Amino acid sequence: MGTPRIAYLPGDGIGPEVLASARTVLESAGLEAEWTEAPVGWSSWIDEGDALPAETLRVLQSTDCCLFGAITSKPATDAEAELSPHLKGTGLRYTSPILRIRQAMGLALNVRPATFWSGVASPLSAPPAASADGRPFALTVFRENTEDLYVGCEAHPVTDGAAVATAFPTYGRFTGQAPDDIAASLRVVTRQATERLLESAFSFAEANGHPTVTLAEKPNVLRATGGLVLEVARDVAARHPSVRLVEQNVDSLCTELVRRPGDFPVIAATNLFGDILSDLAAGLSGGLGLAPSGSYGDTYALFEPVHGSAPDIAGRGIADPLAAVLSGAMMARHLGRDDIADVVERAVAGLLTDGRVLPRDLGGSATTAAVTAALVKRLQTLTV
Repeated sequence: MGTPRIAYLPGDGIGPEVLASARTVLESAGLEAEWTEAPVGWSSWIDEGDALPAETLRVLQSTDCCLFGAITSKPATDAEAELSPHLKGTGLRYTSPILRIRQAMGLALNVRPATFWSGVASPLSAPPAASADGRPFALTVFRENTEDLYVGCEAHPVTDGAAVATAFPTYGRFTGQAPDDIAASLRVVTRQATERLLESAFSFAEANGHPTVTLAEKPNVLRATGGLVLEVARDVAARHPSVRLVEQNVDSLCTELVRRPGDFPVIAATNLFGDILSDLAAGLSGGLGLAPSGSYGDTYALFEPVHGSAPDIAGRGIADPLAAVLSGAMMARHLGRDDIADVVERAVAGLLTDGRVLPRDLGGSATTAAVTAALVKRLQTLTV
């Protein structure tokens, strides 16, 4: 690959601050790239009535991958109220730009590692230990990224309850209620996307010497969708005999995860369950300030911190940039620059172990700029 072309989408709130830090760290580690910045998020919604402008989608389609900051999303009533005056009352509907990007770019797989870094406090009395070579334990959640309850097939009010009851007889008990008192969402799961999810999880487990992949589902209640996921998981597991499939109801897994996360190095889940479980794993390993993610398709990938836009601290210079920095390391690895990814992760590990320059969410008082400068200084010693 030549010079990579990277879409740079800072977004809302603290997004611009943490993304600037990540870019500084990546460039200090030696990443050379062609960066193209584009607007996305709440300000685009207010000004244009579209949180994902057409120009931004064109930037995504003309680049190799994307580094994404954070976005602000608000309820429908707030979205309408905050539109520019000339756009109000025109029938515009806010939809999450990150969900639209995932669907438009075919980013069907989301990978979220939760790393138990040395020097970072955990609510666990005995967090998972590092490996014999000193590498910290990482619990990695593989999450389907474009389906499930996130497809946007929703209705409120439900105006044709009789037709719904004809298709789904168990809905009949709701037909006596006023349409405006009912909202409904459709869960969609496909064999193709589920197979890709499970193949990715099993291949990762094989490559990294993990003995199990845990499937987090609820097929005892969600018999159609959960049943299909379970069927596909068993088919995929049969092709990977060196890795054992562990089938676990998602609620039961939450109970076990907070007691012994080290038993679950690889978890595979559909969209909603994976979203929840990865946040839980992040909480066990130090918080969302250390939680990176990558979303992958056949020809494109997007990398972003798991945390939100945190508007309450935006512009104050105190946001934790480490999740964005680690997302940048994932991007570097995707671009074939394992050397850059490794050195950035080593710099983060050294910063956390040393403990003198930590952001506020990790118990320190360092500003975003101070954390960035400390990482750059460490990189200078690691790359000479």
